[in-house]
Amino acid sequence: MAFVLAGGRGSRLKELTDKRVKPAVYFGGKSRIIDFALSNALNSGIRKIALATQYKAHSLIRHCQRGWSFFRAERNEFLDILPASQRMGDEAWYRGTADAVTQNIDIVDSYDIDYVVILAGDHIYKMDYELMIQQHVEAGADVTIGCLTVPREEASAFGVMATDASGQITSFLEKPADPPATPEDPDKALASMGIYVFDWRFLRELLLKDAADEASSHDFGNDLIPEIVKNGKAMAHRFDDSCVRAEGAEAYWRDVGTVDAFWQANIDLTDFTPTLDLWDRNWPIWTYSEMTPPAKFIHDEEDRRGMAISSMISGGCIISGTEVRNSLLFTNVHTNSFAVLDHSVVLPDVVLHRSARLHRCVIDRGVVIPKGLVVGEDPEADAKHFRVTEKGITLITQPMVDKWEAAQ
Repeated sequence: MAFVLAGGRGSRLKELTDKRVKPAVYFGGKSRIIDFALSNALNSGIRKIALATQYKAHSLIRHCQRGWSFFRAERNEFLDILPASQRMGDEAWYRGTADAVTQNIDIVDSYDIDYVVILAGDHIYKMDYELMIQQHVEAGADVTIGCLTVPREEASAFGVMATDASGQITSFLEKPADPPATPEDPDKALASMGIYVFDWRFLRELLLKDAADEASSHDFGNDLIPEIVKNGKAMAHRFDDSCVRAEGAEAYWRDVGTVDAFWQANIDLTDFTPTLDLWDRNWPIWTYSEMTPPAKFIHDEEDRRGMAISSMISGGCIISGTEVRNSLLFTNVHTNSFAVLDHSVVLPDVVLHRSARLHRCVIDRGVVIPKGLVVGEDPEADAKHFRVTEKGITLITQPMVDKWEAAQ
Protein backbone atom coordinates (compact mmCIF):
# COMPACT_ATOMS: atom_id res chain seq x y z
CA MET A 1 0.00 0.00 0.00
CA ALA A 2 0.98 3.65 -0.28
CA PHE A 3 0.66 5.90 2.77
CA VAL A 4 0.70 9.53 1.59
CA LEU A 5 1.57 12.28 4.06
CA ALA A 6 -0.43 15.34 3.01
CA GLY A 7 -0.96 17.38 6.15
CA GLY A 8 1.72 20.06 5.91
CA ARG A 9 0.69 23.67 5.36
CA GLY A 10 3.62 24.73 3.18
CA SER A 11 3.98 28.17 4.77
CA ARG A 12 6.69 29.28 2.32
CA LEU A 13 3.97 29.46 -0.35
CA LYS A 14 2.61 32.38 1.68
CA GLU A 15 -0.98 33.34 0.83
CA LEU A 16 -1.38 30.41 -1.61
CA THR A 17 -1.80 28.18 1.44
CA ASP A 18 -4.01 30.51 3.48
CA LYS A 19 -7.08 28.52 2.42
CA ARG A 20 -5.60 25.18 1.35
CA VAL A 21 -2.88 22.76 2.34
CA LYS A 22 0.22 22.62 0.10
CA PRO A 23 -0.68 19.29 -1.61
CA ALA A 24 -3.99 20.88 -2.66
CA VAL A 25 -2.30 23.82 -4.40
CA TYR A 26 -2.98 23.91 -8.15
CA PHE A 27 -0.28 22.90 -10.61
CA GLY A 28 0.18 22.44 -14.34
CA GLY A 29 -3.04 23.91 -15.71
CA LYS A 30 -5.58 21.42 -14.37
CA SER A 31 -3.92 19.32 -11.66
CA ARG A 32 -3.04 19.72 -8.01
CA ILE A 33 0.29 18.87 -6.41
CA ILE A 34 -1.16 15.78 -4.68
CA ASP A 35 -2.03 14.25 -8.07
CA PHE A 36 1.62 13.43 -8.77
CA ALA A 37 2.16 11.15 -5.75
CA LEU A 38 -1.26 9.54 -6.24
CA SER A 39 -0.74 9.06 -9.99
CA ASN A 40 2.70 7.57 -9.43
CA ALA A 41 1.21 5.06 -7.00
CA LEU A 42 -1.65 4.13 -9.32
CA ASN A 43 0.60 3.88 -12.39
CA SER A 44 3.03 1.74 -10.36
CA GLY A 45 0.27 -0.79 -9.74
CA ILE A 46 -0.49 0.28 -6.15
CA ARG A 47 -4.24 0.39 -5.65
CA LYS A 48 -4.38 0.53 -1.87
CA ILE A 49 -3.71 4.14 -0.86
CA ALA A 50 -4.21 6.02 2.41
CA LEU A 51 -3.99 9.82 2.56
CA ALA A 52 -3.22 11.44 5.93
CA THR A 53 -4.52 15.02 6.11
CA GLN A 54 -4.38 17.72 8.77
CA TYR A 55 -4.02 21.45 7.97
CA LYS A 56 -7.01 23.06 6.17
CA ALA A 57 -7.79 19.83 4.36
CA HIS A 58 -11.22 20.58 2.92
CA SER A 59 -10.15 21.44 -0.63
CA LEU A 60 -7.76 18.46 -0.66
CA ILE A 61 -10.46 16.05 0.54
CA ARG A 62 -13.00 17.48 -1.90
CA HIS A 63 -10.54 17.14 -4.78
CA CYS A 64 -9.83 13.50 -3.92
CA GLN A 65 -13.51 12.68 -3.54
CA ARG A 66 -14.30 14.19 -6.94
CA GLY A 67 -11.20 13.18 -8.88
CA TRP A 68 -10.10 9.93 -7.25
CA SER A 69 -13.41 8.17 -6.63
CA PHE A 70 -12.89 5.55 -9.37
CA PHE A 71 -11.36 2.90 -7.08
CA ARG A 72 -13.61 -0.13 -6.59
CA ALA A 73 -13.74 -1.71 -3.15
CA GLU A 74 -15.00 -5.01 -4.59
CA ARG A 75 -11.68 -5.27 -6.44
CA ASN A 76 -9.82 -4.68 -3.16
CA GLU A 77 -8.69 -1.20 -4.17
CA PHE A 78 -9.34 2.12 -2.45
CA LEU A 79 -8.19 5.62 -1.52
CA ASP A 80 -8.85 6.11 2.19
CA ILE A 81 -8.66 9.63 3.63
CA LEU A 82 -7.34 9.71 7.20
CA PRO A 83 -7.86 13.14 8.81
CA ALA A 84 -6.07 13.89 12.07
CA SER A 85 -8.77 12.98 14.57
CA GLN A 86 -7.03 12.57 17.94
CA ARG A 87 -7.35 8.81 17.66
CA MET A 88 -4.62 8.09 20.25
CA GLY A 89 -5.48 10.66 22.88
CA ASP A 90 -7.51 13.71 23.71
CA GLU A 91 -4.82 16.20 22.70
CA ALA A 92 -2.70 14.41 20.12
CA TRP A 93 -2.99 15.62 16.55
CA TYR A 94 -0.36 14.29 14.17
CA ARG A 95 2.86 15.26 15.94
CA GLY A 96 5.22 14.28 13.10
CA THR A 97 5.45 12.24 9.92
CA ALA A 98 5.95 8.97 11.80
CA ASP A 99 3.16 9.75 14.26
CA ALA A 100 0.74 10.19 11.36
CA VAL A 101 1.29 6.51 10.56
CA THR A 102 1.38 5.43 14.20
CA GLN A 103 -2.07 6.89 14.88
CA ASN A 104 -3.47 4.79 12.04
CA ILE A 105 -1.75 1.47 12.79
CA ASP A 106 -5.06 -0.35 13.26
CA ILE A 107 -6.28 0.88 9.87
CA VAL A 108 -3.10 -0.21 8.09
CA ASP A 109 -3.33 -3.58 9.87
CA SER A 110 -6.79 -4.02 8.35
CA TYR A 111 -5.36 -3.70 4.84
CA ASP A 112 -3.44 -6.98 5.29
CA ILE A 113 -0.32 -5.82 3.43
CA ASP A 114 3.34 -6.88 3.51
CA TYR A 115 4.99 -3.67 2.29
CA VAL A 116 4.17 0.00 2.73
CA VAL A 117 5.48 2.92 0.68
CA ILE A 118 5.58 6.17 2.65
CA LEU A 119 5.20 9.19 0.34
CA ALA A 120 5.30 12.94 0.69
CA GLY A 121 2.27 14.46 -1.02
CA ASP A 122 3.85 17.79 -1.97
CA HIS A 123 6.45 17.21 -4.71
CA ILE A 124 6.32 17.25 -8.52
CA TYR A 125 7.87 14.20 -10.19
CA LYS A 126 7.09 10.95 -12.05
CA MET A 127 8.45 7.74 -10.55
CA ASP A 128 7.81 4.01 -10.81
CA TYR A 129 7.63 2.84 -7.19
CA GLU A 130 7.50 -0.81 -8.28
CA LEU A 131 11.23 -0.69 -9.14
CA MET A 132 12.01 0.66 -5.69
CA ILE A 133 9.93 -2.05 -4.01
CA GLN A 134 11.70 -4.73 -6.06
CA GLN A 135 15.08 -3.45 -4.92
CA HIS A 136 13.87 -3.40 -1.31
CA VAL A 137 12.76 -7.04 -1.43
CA GLU A 138 15.83 -8.30 -3.28
CA ALA A 139 18.20 -6.53 -0.87
CA GLY A 140 16.37 -7.80 2.22
CA ALA A 141 16.39 -4.25 3.57
CA ASP A 142 14.64 -2.94 6.67
CA VAL A 143 14.03 0.34 4.84
CA THR A 144 14.76 1.58 1.35
CA ILE A 145 15.00 5.35 0.91
CA GLY A 146 14.38 7.19 -2.34
CA CYS A 147 17.19 9.66 -2.98
CA LEU A 148 18.13 12.40 -5.39
CA THR A 149 21.63 12.95 -6.74
CA VAL A 150 22.32 16.64 -6.13
CA PRO A 151 25.42 18.91 -6.18
CA ARG A 152 27.16 18.77 -2.80
CA GLU A 153 26.87 22.53 -2.32
CA GLU A 154 23.06 22.26 -2.52
CA ALA A 155 22.72 19.16 -0.32
CA SER A 156 22.76 21.05 3.00
CA ALA A 157 19.05 21.79 2.52
CA PHE A 158 18.18 18.07 2.63
CA GLY A 159 18.58 14.97 4.71
CA VAL A 160 21.79 13.50 3.24
CA MET A 161 23.02 9.92 3.28
CA ALA A 162 26.42 8.35 2.89
CA THR A 163 26.49 4.89 1.30
CA ASP A 164 28.96 2.15 0.60
CA ALA A 165 29.51 0.70 -2.87
CA SER A 166 26.53 -1.67 -2.50
CA GLY A 167 24.12 1.20 -1.78
CA GLN A 168 23.73 0.43 1.93
CA ILE A 169 23.40 3.63 3.94
CA THR A 170 26.20 4.10 6.46
CA SER A 171 25.07 7.45 7.87
CA PHE A 172 22.05 9.74 7.59
CA LEU A 173 22.51 13.42 8.42
CA GLU A 174 19.73 16.03 8.55
CA LYS A 175 20.81 19.22 6.70
CA PRO A 176 24.59 18.81 7.32
CA ALA A 177 27.00 21.72 6.84
CA ASP A 178 29.48 19.37 5.09
CA PRO A 179 27.42 16.78 3.16
CA PRO A 180 29.07 13.41 2.44
CA ALA A 181 29.77 12.71 -1.24
CA THR A 182 28.59 9.76 -3.31
CA PRO A 183 31.04 6.86 -3.70
CA GLU A 184 31.59 7.61 -7.40
CA ASP A 185 31.60 11.43 -7.48
CA PRO A 186 33.11 13.77 -4.83
CA ASP A 187 31.00 16.68 -6.13
CA LYS A 188 27.64 14.92 -5.72
CA ALA A 189 25.58 13.92 -2.70
CA LEU A 190 22.52 11.74 -2.09
CA ALA A 191 19.55 13.67 -0.69
CA SER A 192 16.43 12.06 0.77
CA MET A 193 13.19 12.44 -1.22
CA GLY A 194 11.05 11.60 1.80
CA ILE A 195 10.04 8.32 0.12
CA TYR A 196 10.46 5.12 2.13
CA VAL A 197 9.66 1.44 1.57
CA PHE A 198 9.24 -0.71 4.69
CA ASP A 199 8.20 -4.22 5.59
CA TRP A 200 5.02 -3.39 7.49
CA ARG A 201 5.73 -5.72 10.44
CA PHE A 202 9.15 -4.15 10.93
CA LEU A 203 7.80 -0.60 10.69
CA ARG A 204 4.91 -1.37 13.01
CA GLU A 205 7.23 -2.41 15.83
CA LEU A 206 9.45 0.59 15.23
CA LEU A 207 6.50 2.99 15.34
CA LEU A 208 5.23 1.61 18.65
CA LYS A 209 8.72 1.89 20.14
CA ASP A 210 9.01 5.48 18.89
CA ALA A 211 5.57 6.41 20.22
CA ALA A 212 6.67 5.39 23.73
CA ASP A 213 9.80 7.58 23.54
CA GLU A 214 8.96 10.97 25.05
CA ALA A 215 12.23 12.42 23.74
CA SER A 216 11.35 11.62 20.12
CA SER A 217 9.97 14.15 17.63
CA HIS A 218 8.12 11.22 15.98
CA ASP A 219 9.56 12.02 12.58
CA PHE A 220 10.92 9.62 9.97
CA GLY A 221 13.92 11.75 8.99
CA ASN A 222 14.89 12.86 12.51
CA ASP A 223 14.18 9.72 14.52
CA LEU A 224 13.29 6.48 12.72
CA ILE A 225 15.70 6.53 9.78
CA PRO A 226 18.84 7.31 11.86
CA GLU A 227 17.82 4.47 14.21
CA ILE A 228 17.58 1.98 11.33
CA VAL A 229 20.85 3.17 9.77
CA LYS A 230 22.57 2.59 13.10
CA ASN A 231 21.03 -0.73 14.05
CA GLY A 232 19.51 -2.23 10.89
CA LYS A 233 19.87 -2.37 7.11
CA ALA A 234 18.95 0.79 5.22
CA MET A 235 19.39 0.91 1.45
CA ALA A 236 19.41 3.88 -0.92
CA HIS A 237 17.33 3.80 -4.10
CA ARG A 238 18.38 6.37 -6.67
CA PHE A 239 15.66 8.37 -8.37
CA ASP A 240 17.60 8.09 -11.64
CA ASP A 241 16.85 4.35 -11.62
CA SER A 242 13.05 4.70 -11.49
CA CYS A 243 12.26 8.20 -12.82
CA VAL A 244 9.67 8.10 -15.62
CA ARG A 245 10.95 10.35 -18.42
CA ALA A 246 11.44 10.62 -22.14
CA GLU A 247 14.52 8.95 -23.57
CA GLY A 248 17.54 11.20 -23.07
CA ALA A 249 15.70 13.59 -20.74
CA GLU A 250 17.02 14.49 -17.31
CA ALA A 251 15.36 13.20 -14.15
CA TYR A 252 12.74 15.75 -13.03
CA TRP A 253 11.88 16.36 -9.35
CA ARG A 254 10.79 19.67 -7.89
CA ASP A 255 9.81 20.90 -4.46
CA VAL A 256 7.50 23.78 -5.37
CA GLY A 257 7.53 24.96 -1.77
CA THR A 258 8.20 28.65 -2.44
CA VAL A 259 6.35 31.15 -4.63
CA ASP A 260 9.46 31.44 -6.83
CA ALA A 261 9.78 27.66 -7.25
CA PHE A 262 6.04 27.31 -7.88
CA TRP A 263 6.10 30.00 -10.55
CA GLN A 264 9.21 28.58 -12.23
CA ALA A 265 7.95 24.97 -12.37
CA ASN A 266 4.67 26.07 -13.95
CA ILE A 267 6.35 28.41 -16.43
CA ASP A 268 8.78 25.60 -17.37
CA LEU A 269 5.81 23.72 -18.80
CA THR A 270 5.52 26.37 -21.53
CA ASP A 271 8.99 25.52 -22.86
CA PHE A 272 9.24 24.10 -26.39
CA THR A 273 10.07 20.66 -24.91
CA PRO A 274 9.32 20.68 -21.16
CA THR A 275 11.45 18.41 -18.99
CA LEU A 276 8.27 17.29 -17.19
CA ASP A 277 6.23 15.45 -19.82
CA LEU A 278 2.52 15.87 -19.09
CA TRP A 279 1.66 14.52 -22.53
CA ASP A 280 2.92 10.97 -21.81
CA ARG A 281 -0.16 8.75 -22.15
CA ASN A 282 1.75 5.77 -20.75
CA TRP A 283 2.20 7.51 -17.40
CA PRO A 284 -0.74 9.93 -17.10
CA ILE A 285 -1.21 12.38 -14.25
CA TRP A 286 -4.75 11.63 -13.10
CA THR A 287 -6.86 14.41 -11.64
CA TYR A 288 -10.37 15.76 -11.30
CA SER A 289 -11.48 16.89 -14.75
CA GLU A 290 -14.20 19.49 -14.78
CA MET A 291 -16.66 19.56 -17.65
CA THR A 292 -15.62 22.70 -19.50
CA PRO A 293 -15.96 23.98 -23.07
CA PRO A 294 -12.79 24.38 -25.15
CA ALA A 295 -10.66 27.49 -24.76
CA LYS A 296 -11.80 30.37 -26.97
CA PHE A 297 -9.86 33.26 -28.54
CA ILE A 298 -11.74 36.28 -29.90
CA HIS A 299 -11.00 39.65 -31.58
CA ASP A 300 -8.43 40.22 -34.31
CA GLU A 301 -7.62 43.91 -34.40
CA GLU A 302 -4.43 45.85 -33.81
CA ASP A 303 -3.74 45.94 -30.03
CA ARG A 304 -6.92 43.95 -29.50
CA ARG A 305 -6.09 40.44 -30.61
CA GLY A 306 -7.01 37.33 -28.62
CA MET A 307 -3.76 35.35 -28.83
CA ALA A 308 -1.48 33.03 -26.85
CA ILE A 309 2.17 32.35 -27.72
CA SER A 310 4.32 29.70 -25.98
CA SER A 311 1.58 29.27 -23.39
CA MET A 312 -0.74 26.62 -21.92
CA ILE A 313 -4.43 27.51 -21.92
CA SER A 314 -6.92 25.26 -20.10
CA GLY A 315 -10.55 24.49 -20.88
CA GLY A 316 -13.20 27.10 -20.18
CA CYS A 317 -10.83 30.02 -20.83
CA ILE A 318 -11.98 32.97 -22.95
CA ILE A 319 -9.09 35.10 -24.23
CA SER A 320 -10.86 38.22 -25.46
CA GLY A 321 -8.55 40.69 -27.16
CA THR A 322 -5.70 39.82 -24.76
CA GLU A 323 -2.06 39.08 -25.54
CA VAL A 324 -0.85 36.04 -23.60
CA ARG A 325 2.86 35.14 -23.73
CA ASN A 326 4.83 32.42 -21.93
CA SER A 327 2.01 31.98 -19.43
CA LEU A 328 -0.02 29.15 -17.95
CA LEU A 329 -3.76 29.66 -17.49
CA PHE A 330 -5.86 27.26 -15.43
CA THR A 331 -9.54 26.48 -16.02
CA ASN A 332 -12.15 29.18 -16.60
CA VAL A 333 -9.89 32.22 -16.83
CA HIS A 334 -11.63 35.10 -18.64
CA THR A 335 -9.65 38.05 -19.99
CA ASN A 336 -10.75 41.28 -21.63
CA SER A 337 -9.55 43.59 -24.40
CA PHE A 338 -6.21 45.41 -24.47
CA ALA A 339 -4.87 43.36 -21.54
CA VAL A 340 -1.46 41.63 -21.46
CA LEU A 341 -0.35 38.50 -19.57
CA ASP A 342 3.38 37.80 -19.75
CA HIS A 343 5.23 35.00 -17.91
CA SER A 344 2.32 34.64 -15.51
CA VAL A 345 0.63 31.72 -13.74
CA VAL A 346 -3.11 32.29 -13.46
CA LEU A 347 -5.12 29.95 -11.24
CA PRO A 348 -8.76 28.99 -11.99
CA ASP A 349 -11.71 31.38 -12.26
CA VAL A 350 -9.67 34.59 -12.56
CA VAL A 351 -11.16 37.56 -14.41
CA LEU A 352 -8.78 40.03 -16.06
CA HIS A 353 -10.43 43.33 -16.92
CA ARG A 354 -9.50 45.69 -19.76
CA SER A 355 -6.04 47.21 -20.16
CA ALA A 356 -4.51 45.31 -17.25
CA ARG A 357 -0.83 44.39 -17.75
CA LEU A 358 0.67 41.61 -15.63
CA HIS A 359 4.29 40.47 -15.92
CA ARG A 360 5.90 37.63 -13.89
CA CYS A 361 2.88 37.13 -11.64
CA VAL A 362 1.11 34.33 -9.77
CA ILE A 363 -2.61 35.08 -9.46
CA ASP A 364 -4.60 33.14 -6.88
CA ARG A 365 -7.91 31.46 -7.66
CA GLY A 366 -10.95 33.64 -8.23
CA VAL A 367 -9.14 36.99 -8.25
CA VAL A 368 -10.79 39.79 -10.21
CA ILE A 369 -8.04 41.98 -11.71
CA PRO A 370 -9.30 45.58 -11.99
CA LYS A 371 -9.29 47.60 -15.18
CA GLY A 372 -5.89 49.13 -15.89
CA LEU A 373 -3.96 47.38 -13.10
CA VAL A 374 -0.24 47.20 -14.01
CA VAL A 375 1.98 44.77 -12.07
CA GLY A 376 5.53 43.68 -12.79
CA GLU A 377 6.95 46.92 -14.18
CA ASP A 378 7.73 48.76 -10.91
CA PRO A 379 8.68 46.33 -8.10
CA GLU A 380 8.75 49.03 -5.41
CA ALA A 381 5.23 50.18 -6.24
CA ASP A 382 4.03 46.57 -6.48
CA ALA A 383 5.44 45.72 -3.05
CA LYS A 384 3.20 48.35 -1.41
CA HIS A 385 0.11 46.29 -2.19
CA PHE A 386 1.19 42.82 -3.32
CA ARG A 387 3.77 40.21 -2.28
CA VAL A 388 6.96 40.52 -4.33
CA THR A 389 9.49 37.70 -3.88
CA GLU A 390 13.29 37.91 -3.82
CA LYS A 391 13.38 36.94 -7.49
CA GLY A 392 10.80 39.53 -8.50
CA ILE A 393 7.71 37.33 -8.81
CA THR A 394 4.50 39.05 -7.67
CA LEU A 395 1.79 37.06 -5.88
CA ILE A 396 -1.70 38.56 -6.20
CA THR A 397 -4.68 37.54 -4.06
CA GLN A 398 -8.16 39.03 -3.80
CA PRO A 399 -7.57 40.70 -0.38
CA MET A 400 -4.49 42.39 -1.86
CA VAL A 401 -6.51 43.65 -4.82
CA ASP A 402 -9.22 44.93 -2.48
CA LYS A 403 -6.62 46.94 -0.51
CA TRP A 404 -5.15 48.29 -3.77
CA GLU A 405 -8.59 49.46 -4.93
CA ALA A 406 -9.30 51.06 -1.56
CA ALA A 407 -6.08 53.06 -1.86
CA GLN A 408 -6.92 54.46 -5.31
